[in-house]
Amino acid sequence: MADNFDAIVIGGGPGGYNAAIRLGQLGLTSACIDKRGSFGGTCLNIGCIPSKALLYASERFHEAKEDFAKLGIKTKVELDLPAMMAQKTKVVGELTKGVEFLLKKTKSEAIVGEARITAPGKVEVKAADGKIRNLTCKHIIIATGSDVAPLPGVTIDEKQIVSSTGALALTSVPRKLLVVGAGVIGLELGSVWKRLGAEVTVVEFLDRVTPGIDGEVGKAFQRILTKQGFTFQLSTKVTGAEKKGGGGLKVTVEPAAGGDKSVIDCDVMLVAIGRIAYTANLGLLEVGVAMDKRGRIVTDAHYKTNVAGIYAVGDCREGPMLAHKAEDEAVACAELIAGKAGHVNYDVIPSVVYTFPEVATVGKSEEELKAAGVHYKVGKFPFTANARAKIIMATDGLVKILADAKTDKILGCAIIGPEAGNLIAEVVLAMEFGASSEDIARTCHSHPTLTEAVRQAAMGVEGWTMQM
Repeated sequence: MADNFDAIVIGGGPGGYNAAIRLGQLGLTSACIDKRGSFGGTCLNIGCIPSKALLYASERFHEAKEDFAKLGIKTKVELDLPAMMAQKTKVVGELTKGVEFLLKKTKSEAIVGEARITAPGKVEVKAADGKIRNLTCKHIIIATGSDVAPLPGVTIDEKQIVSSTGALALTSVPRKLLVVGAGVIGLELGSVWKRLGAEVTVVEFLDRVTPGIDGEVGKAFQRILTKQGFTFQLSTKVTGAEKKGGGGLKVTVEPAAGGDKSVIDCDVMLVAIGRIAYTANLGLLEVGVAMDKRGRIVTDAHYKTNVAGIYAVGDCREGPMLAHKAEDEAVACAELIAGKAGHVNYDVIPSVVYTFPEVATVGKSEEELKAAGVHYKVGKFPFTANARAKIIMATDGLVKILADAKTDKILGCAIIGPEAGNLIAEVVLAMEFGASSEDIARTCHSHPTLTEAVRQAAMGVEGWTMQM
């Protein structure tokens, strides 16, 4: 094993392993260091992949239990939670092994251990057995991702008071689940356990769900989830949680603006108030790497820190904490190190909430365009008027496209509905090429498909939607 590399990547998640793989493809030697022991980071191990596995399984369970009869299919449905969890674990295992295979294929050495930067170009790795290995390199890429944001006054034990990690590994369906935070993680995991039989209450400090997405779509999303049985307490904060004798929790809440306290009884509380950059114990302060007030590593447009030869990508630097954003930054960073023109277009990074229906967005929201004084046009199309949505009994939601009032260039899109995460890809590609809404409107789409709703929304920008 060599101890000198062209580049060392700290972190084996989507940012880290993609950086190492791309470096190898470009002919550079690299090592990818991760302390977990299973490569793939939070995303593959305890985040994106296991959550989507449970979302898919729970959706099929609910569909078989509630909707099959409408299609003339008679079934007797029972939940086998251990089997559902085993399938989730199987998927995770297959994908993490796939990452290790790709690292090996591109001749990047996968090293398990805790990494610490001791100086520019020098990294110390401590293995689980305490042995130290000292590595040298020309470039260091920090891709350490993020961690669960703590809730003041509440201790997470991953049994009754859980983070997303514990919520993905519950051994039984809670009778009452309290979700703290109405963001992506809280609503996705709340959906899993709601479908499997839990009563779900969501407490959110702000006055709306999924802060940051288009306001109209956010309101529609809350209405749909309420119809599914979610209970929301908005503009509310959690001030404490007490374990009851014999099990259960008493959670104290009060209005965000201040006021009388009240108590919510539950079996399990999920803390999902966001994530924070993971930058601890890396030696960053000692070598002088600058960080912002939120603990994120400060970089320039080429992912360089203020210390020569040290870079950062993904959740540990500014921007949305999304696996695909980290992947794109990792590739761009590796290409820049290799002397190529790596680049990420931050105006066209999509975001998806994998509930049912899904919510997907890209570009600017209507609120952002108004605040910036941009003159725009809106095209909308409801899934109630889409033939395919009627066939699959998934008519909740709409497609909303925003375009420049003068040039017709697409500025943003929000979709709430079936397969929204896949449907948004067409708009992302169109925006990447600087397309107009008319470009989508005049592109032939197969019939009957959900994609026709995207086309119809684009047609609606100029007012020629063909709606029943």
